[in-house]
Formats: sequence, C-alpha cells, structure tokens
Amino acid sequence: MKILYSFVAIIMLFIVVSCNSKSKDKEEDQKNTSKKVELPELKLTIDTISISKFYQEYPKLEKFKKDVASLYAEKKAAQLWLDNKGVVEFGNTLFNKYRSLEDEGLKANFPYNDKITPIFERLSDNKLSQIDTDLMITNLYFYYAEKVFNGVDEKTSTSLEWLLPRKKVNYQAFSDSIFKHATINDDNKSKMFSQYYKLRDVLKKYREIEKKGGWKTIEVGDDFKSLKEGDSVATIAQIRERLYITGDIKENNKSELCDSTLISAMKDYEFHHGNTPKNIILKEHIDELNVPVSDRIKTIIANMERCRWIDPQLEKDKEYIEVNIPEFRLYLIRDHEISFISPVVVGKAMTKTVIFSGMMSYIVFSPYWNVPQSIINKEIKPGMAKNKNYLAQKHLEWNNGAVRQAPGVNNSLGLVKFLFPNSNNIYLHDTPAKSLFQSENRAFSHGCVRVAKPKELAIELLKDDPKWNPEKIDKAMHAGKENWYTLKKKVPVYIGYFTAWVDRKGQLNFYKDVYQRDESLIKLLTEE
Repeated sequence: MKILYSFVAIIMLFIVVSCNSKSKDKEEDQKNTSKKVELPELKLTIDTISISKFYQEYPKLEKFKKDVASLYAEKKAAQLWLDNKGVVEFGNTLFNKYRSLEDEGLKANFPYNDKITPIFERLSDNKLSQIDTDLMITNLYFYYAEKVFNGVDEKTSTSLEWLLPRKKVNYQAFSDSIFKHATINDDNKSKMFSQYYKLRDVLKKYREIEKKGGWKTIEVGDDFKSLKEGDSVATIAQIRERLYITGDIKENNKSELCDSTLISAMKDYEFHHGNTPKNIILKEHIDELNVPVSDRIKTIIANMERCRWIDPQLEKDKEYIEVNIPEFRLYLIRDHEISFISPVVVGKAMTKTVIFSGMMSYIVFSPYWNVPQSIINKEIKPGMAKNKNYLAQKHLEWNNGAVRQAPGVNNSLGLVKFLFPNSNNIYLHDTPAKSLFQSENRAFSHGCVRVAKPKELAIELLKDDPKWNPEKIDKAMHAGKENWYTLKKKVPVYIGYFTAWVDRKGQLNFYKDVYQRDESLIKLLTEE
C-alpha cells in the first residue's frame, strides 16, 4: 500500500510540475506573440518639398497650401492622421463629419473625393503614399473648416451685396484647438453666430418632415375668398393637418369646423411669416401654407450660409441695434436682451437698403433734409418743370446750389434722425408718412430706414444721459431748429438680410425675399 501511495504522489508531483511548466511556456509564448505584433512607431517627414509636390499633383487644393504648411511646420513635419495601424480615430471622425455635411446645409463635394474616399472606405484601394494620404486628409480638414465655419469667400459674398464685416477665421488657432481636443464638434457653440445653430436644428426638423412626405397642397377653388370662425368645409381639415405637421397647432382632431383654436394658430402662423394677423384666413395665407417643404429647406440653408459670415463677437456687444430688412423690424439689444422693437420701412427694390454696419454717433433733432442729387434729378427737377410752386409746396429751398427741406412736421425725415456716418448715406429717421407702417410689405424708401417709433428710440438711447429726459427730447423734436447731439457712447448698427430666423422663443420665422437675394445664394450652395 505504501508503495502505491508513493507512486501516486510521484505521479501527482509530475503532473503539477508539468502543468506549471506548460503554464510558463504558455506565458512565454504569449509574450513572444505580443512582441511579434508590435510594430515600430510610424514616423513620416512631411516637409515643404513633400507639400509642394502634393500641390503640383492636386492643384485644386492650392488655396489651402499656406495653412497646411504652417500646420505641419508647427507639428515639426510629423504626420497628423496616421500611425502604425492606419488612420487615427480622429481622422475617421473627420471623414464622417464630411460625409454628413448635409446636416450643415452643404453638399459634400471635396475636389478629390475619389482619392479621399478609398482612404476610409476601401483601404485596399488607396493608391496614395503615406505622406500624400496624410496630406490629403489634412486638406479635407481645411476644406471642411472652410465650408462649415467660413462659408463662401468674401469676394463672393460682396458680389451678393453683403457689406457687413466678414468673420475672420484664424485657421491656425482653430487647428490648435481642434487637435488639442481631438474633436471638430463645437459643443459649446462658440465658433459661430448663435443663429446658425438654431437654424441647423430646424433644418434637421424640416428634413425629417421631408422624409415623411412633407405636406399636401391645400386645395381651394377659384372662387375662394376667405374662411372665418364657424365655417365648416373640407379645406379646414387640410389647414389643420398642415399646421400640425410643423407644430403650429398642438393637436390634429381632423375637424372640418373652423374654431377659435384654429384661428389662433393661423394668426400666430401669419405673424411668424411676416403677415399681419387677422381673424380670417385669406387666399394669401393658403399660398403661404402651400410653399413646399423643399423650398423652406432651401431658405433655411441660405440663411445658415449668411450666418457663417457673421462674427459671433457681434453678440457680445453690451448694446447694439440690428435691422432685418425682410422682417421690416428694428431691435435695440442691451445686455443681451431685447430692450426695444420698432417696425421700419426700408428701401424699394430699385433703391435697396444696403446690407452693412456703422457706429451711431449722432442724434439730430428737427433735422433739415439735404436732398440727394439722384432725387433732385429724378423727382424735383421734373416736378419743378411741371409746377413753378413745387419747391414751396414741398417745403423745399435752394441751399448753395443744392436743395434742402426745412425742419418741421412736413420734413421727409420727420422730427429726428439717427446718424452712423457711412459712404452709403444710409441712416435711421422719423417720417411723416405714418400710414406706411400699416403695410405688410414695407419697402418704400429711397434706401434709408424709417422708424415707426423714433421718439421712443431716442428715449432708449439717451436714457442714461443726464442731459436728456423724455420731455426735453420731445421739445427738441418740435423746436423747428436743427440740433445735433453727439452720443456719449457710440452704438453699433447692423443692417442685415435674413429670410429665415429663429427668435428668442425658439419659433422659426420666414420672411418674404423682398430683394430676391435668396435664389442666387441657394444656386451657389447647391450647384455641383
């Protein structure tokens, strides 16, 4: 028996030793295997010679050469997007963002799409060298940054008569930030004018509506005049469904009865589409409802592009005035809140109000109107030829070879004007033609901006000035004698052009394209 136990013990010892030996051998094999799959660190040298050769091969990307060269110089000529395993994760993120440019209202049309796509989607089809691969991705990066954060170049936007100061994109600083955080998402929404992000959100909503088939055309007969509360026709159910799709009415009960809920929703819809709310539904309102979702999307995209041109620093001003031409409204912003709103009249199609900015420096009470030479030639001289008393009847007088209108209630500038000196000779002013503010389309002026509530604007601008109070302002306006006052602090004035705008309550507004500026911009953004 002892012999048997001894034999068993020897066998067990052998097994343990053998297992331990196998375990050690396995660990050693794993270590060796691990060593075998480790690859040496990838070190490429992408110098000025490599960069020059790249642009000789791919000249359509030449405009990025300076920024690309600066970026590689800063990174000591090392590659940016590749390691020994291939493209780094951040590179794949960039490509996915590029392929999702539609979310930014843009088309993905990188000049060498046939070269960039195989790098990420068909790795075996990538015929580029490692250096050219890295350079191609870097150019995609600058292409994406330009498209999303800068938009069309300044020469193009100027040709579209946009004279507001353009945002300057510092690609070097932008690159530093991007590579430091390894992301191209703007999570804190700081790189763009805030309106851009709001429009981007509604673009997503409208694209979803489009995918679901949009909305049906509301059918009305040739004899259609209006609908009012209490009417009951099939058209009412169509209107209700249309408003429900865009969230302008909370519930679709499919009723054909025009009730107070529908009228209230339509009045709200009319207001947010630049119309005067009414207690009846007119043909023009039906036409507005019938604008296809595809057209609304194009309008949103055009206005996202305009937002790319605006410096987000604008919104950090403590106080400024903004005028949106298609909206026919002026806003005084103070401490990031709206402190004053006024309807305005803007220039006619033939005498458009210029899209630009200036610094308001003066308020002129009881102003003279120094008539522009163009108006003298087109209106005053023909009027004088027909009527010898024309000047007197219009309260006009010759002044050193020019024509001016004396201060007073009949003055075309009204009782006060607000000057922000500029080469366009555009300013804000009162007007005796108050009835024009009742019109929905208020494009009537020769280019200047007429303010419906000029006295109230003056009070707001001078509220912190001890020299002025409402009574003194009213007296100066009716003095009949011109009085210039220099503002203690200049106020920025921005005159813009937005046909789609998300207000501070999150409501999307569409305005009529009074100067027909959208079409050319949309064509520019959507062409192949």
